[in-house]
Amino acid sequence: MKFSLELPIEHLEGGAEFIGQAALVEMAQAAEEAGFDALAVTDHPVPTARWLENGGHYAQDPFVILSMAGAVTSRIRLLTSLIVVPYRNPFLTARAVASLDAFTGGRVTLGVGAGYLKAEFKALGVSFDDRNERFNESLAAMRTAWENDEFTFQGTGYEALGNRILPRPLQQPVPIWIGGNSKEAIRRTVEYAQGWMPMIGGAALTTTAKTAPISNFEELAERWAWLKSYAAEIGKPAPKDLIVGGMPPFAGAPDERGKFEAAYERAVKVGVTWSPTRALGRTRAEWLDNVQRGGEIIRAL
Repeated sequence: MKFSLELPIEHLEGGAEFIGQAALVEMAQAAEEAGFDALAVTDHPVPTARWLENGGHYAQDPFVILSMAGAVTSRIRLLTSLIVVPYRNPFLTARAVASLDAFTGGRVTLGVGAGYLKAEFKALGVSFDDRNERFNESLAAMRTAWENDEFTFQGTGYEALGNRILPRPLQQPVPIWIGGNSKEAIRRTVEYAQGWMPMIGGAALTTTAKTAPISNFEELAERWAWLKSYAAEIGKPAPKDLIVGGMPPFAGAPDERGKFEAAYERAVKVGVTWSPTRALGRTRAEWLDNVQRGGEIIRAL
């Protein structure tokens, strides 16, 4: 199993401890040195105060942050976890991904989702109700742009007639991971992607994220088996990556190695190939210590 590490750039209250060039450089390089496989950032361009005050979190522009991180690292992958595809014209996203991939040696993994925050859609002037249809269309549009030096594509409200996005990404294809628990998300994953990013959690999580519930690893295994059967049914190879969280955060606790190993064994048994992880810390120094400790744990697995 491989591990992505979430950058703690939502902690605005700490000021320069986590926000700014010096902080980002040090954190990105520490994650790479510790042996993590990817740096992860999320996507909330304009969240509401109400959402932030009820469990939400700040997010910085993912392509800006990953570009900065990519410039000061050489191996670690650069993961959007995840980009809300319907927020943007697909060719703007395709351009950002192509540039980032070409200039970082082919290190982008594009985690994507349909989005669920109605108020954020409204603030961006984007329709919420047809987001799933536009999501599918956007995935097709981006693939078309990445796979051809010159391309045509008829979209909903936009049209490419012999347009170019060059240089193309170094990776062909760019790895796409699709978030969501529903069978619609699973079908989308089989048809467009290389990985599936479901969420395991109770009713509160799935209600907030507007997705079907997956309460435990047993239900996850059933859904993963359904994904493989659907792939066989339509004659496509099943995506190879299953990306699932649930690992305890690295926090310097005396018993954290045992808890992490137990969660790891449970996830591997189901077939999880990547897991998002976090390190806790009230200061950058504390966070960096926990990243180093986390790296020791994952290297020993």
